[in-house]
Amino acid sequence: MLIKLEITRALRNKKFLFFSVLYPAMLFLLIAGGQDATVMVGDTGLGVPAFMMVSMASFGALTAVLMGNSERIAKERQSGWVRQLRLTSLPGRGYVLAKTASAAVVSLPSILVVFAVAAAVKDVRLEAWQWLALTASIWAGSLCFAALGVAIGYLATGDAVRPITMIVYFGLSVLGGLWMPTTTFPAWLRDIASWLPTHAYAALGQAIELGDAPHAKDIALLAGYFVLFAGGAAWLYRKDTLKA
Repeated sequence: MLIKLEITRALRNKKFLFFSVLYPAMLFLLIAGGQDATVMVGDTGLGVPAFMMVSMASFGALTAVLMGNSERIAKERQSGWVRQLRLTSLPGRGYVLAKTASAAVVSLPSILVVFAVAAAVKDVRLEAWQWLALTASIWAGSLCFAALGVAIGYLATGDAVRPITMIVYFGLSVLGGLWMPTTTFPAWLRDIASWLPTHAYAALGQAIELGDAPHAKDIALLAGYFVLFAGGAAWLYRKDTLKA
């Protein structure tokens, strides 16, 4: 019931839908619009349109789950909605699961819109299994950042949540290689970037575009970060409950 309510509330937020669904596709056109598949991105083996398609689809999903969750939860804490939920039998893990699942559902349109624009405007062509695998991997990977959004929502106050979220949001996007290949970074920064969840997130889709299976390290990194973020979010929920 809570998951259904969260999805309905998110779909009614037109500003949120614009930035999470349409904004990534617009950025894709802005960056890849003047490039063709013969222009390669570093040593990734991918042309600009294909590389940016995965990057902007991942960025859109990240926007939907991270920005939406953190700010919404901080506002709910201020308004007293979370206090009402504490009167029910909903455990901390149930609350985190509901927020994570509803955010992931809302993130799906942002992925599909970027894919549709890339295929229609830039003639990106993949096998049917690759489209399905790309959608599944980017969608499933967004759960990690949905959990991070819940944690930030409980870690920050209503006034501080937006700047904190923006720093995390753009920091992970840029350093993780969603805006540019990490091969352009200095060696020390590449070493740091290789352990970030966004780097592993983008690598899933890039491997599939090349016809390969995602690397075990990338899957393990995302799974580890999800456990860390979800566990931290549940702990912060319980801690907030004890304060009330």
